[in-house]
Amino acid sequence: MTPPASHASVPVNLYKPKEPYLGTVLDNYSLLDEGAIGRVNHITFDLSEGNLHYVEGQSIGIIPDGQDANGKPHKLRLYSIASSRHGDNLEDKTVSLCVRQLQYEKDGETINGVCSSFLCDIEPGSKVKITGPVGKEMLLPADEEANVIMLATGTGIAPMRAYLRRMFEPGERAHNPDYAFRGKAWLFMGVPKTPNLLYEDDLQRYLSEYPDNFRYTTAISREQENSKGGRMYIQDRVLEHADEIFALIEDPKTHVYMCGLKGMEPGIDEAMAAAAAAKGLDWSTLRPQLKKADRWHVETY
Repeated sequence: MTPPASHASVPVNLYKPKEPYLGTVLDNYSLLDEGAIGRVNHITFDLSEGNLHYVEGQSIGIIPDGQDANGKPHKLRLYSIASSRHGDNLEDKTVSLCVRQLQYEKDGETINGVCSSFLCDIEPGSKVKITGPVGKEMLLPADEEANVIMLATGTGIAPMRAYLRRMFEPGERAHNPDYAFRGKAWLFMGVPKTPNLLYEDDLQRYLSEYPDNFRYTTAISREQENSKGGRMYIQDRVLEHADEIFALIEDPKTHVYMCGLKGMEPGIDEAMAAAAAAKGLDWSTLRPQLKKADRWHVETY
């Protein structure tokens, strides 16, 4: 089987924390519809003044302005890249992120995440310290006939968006004479409410233009019920479609990608274990085999 994107040629750590790239914010807008929970923004940076380049499935580091409580510069945070290597405008000079503002309660007070708030609030024209790129865990296989199962919650859709643009965006296909995806891509997307679905217009377009190559299954926890009458989570959808998923996994050309909050992992594992057992397979043996074959890719945070 062809190894993913020849790992040796993948760019890593072109810019380090001590000497970050200063990228200009080109665009920053909300991805959510009215009635959504929280804040999620799509943010694009200009890369034209340096040598920062990347491939789908990598991440970049962002060092927010300001200092922490001890007067030290803030530490970098890693974010999965949401654009293909050619950037949203296909000019090879931008990188985009999909960022949710982190908010949590502590001692009755609402705490906002340092870097995510910095990014969601940043104005076009501002300069941002960027490091990276990093990561070889989530690279797409070079094989154009590969099958790609994507399990995402919330902003975990970032790398999946990059893959899907590379596979199905008309301009991308024109830009990549050496890559024309012909396999099957199946996205499972988990969100709390319908207005929290991200990049929906693009996904619906790919569905209508490539019905034989793209499937899209949502789990909307506060609006849909699972078979037991509880909230519908992504692992419930995995269980529902277990037979089809395992039929695909039995094909050595199938890769599975999981990205989102760490809390999604146990549920997916449980669903896969139940689905495997129904086929007389042992998931605890199968998963390490998939991992070893570079077909099981996980990035959770």
